Amino acid sequence: MKTPVTDVDILQKYMEGVMQRASHHAGNVNEIALAIIGAIIWCKAADPIKVSTRKGNMKNILWVKMKSGREYAFTYDHKSGSIQIRDRNRSGATLYSLTNAIPLSNLLAIFLTL
Repeated sequence: MKTPVTDVDILQKYMEGVMQRASHHAGNVNEIALAIIGAIIWCKAADPIKVSTRKGNMKNILWVKMKSGREYAFTYDHKSGSIQIRDRNRSGATLYSLTNAIPLSNLLAIFLTL
């Protein structure tokens, strides 16, 4: 289920869960996750960010419509150990795979294309 993020408190709760899960099994994305959320806030359209929820718990999938009008899904891929930016939805084409190894200048360039 997609739950709209209507205020910063919900976004904070979502990020607390992401960071907690990253510290347990995804330490290679804990730093880039913080940069990604900042870039999302900067580049998003007026539509609310949406997060995946299951049984009342927020999960690692986030959807956002960018100012360009395109929607993207941000999801953690266990196999590659990366945060993937996917076209439109979680089963869409993987456009980018991001880890802590990516320079912030590359992240900026990516978000300028979305």
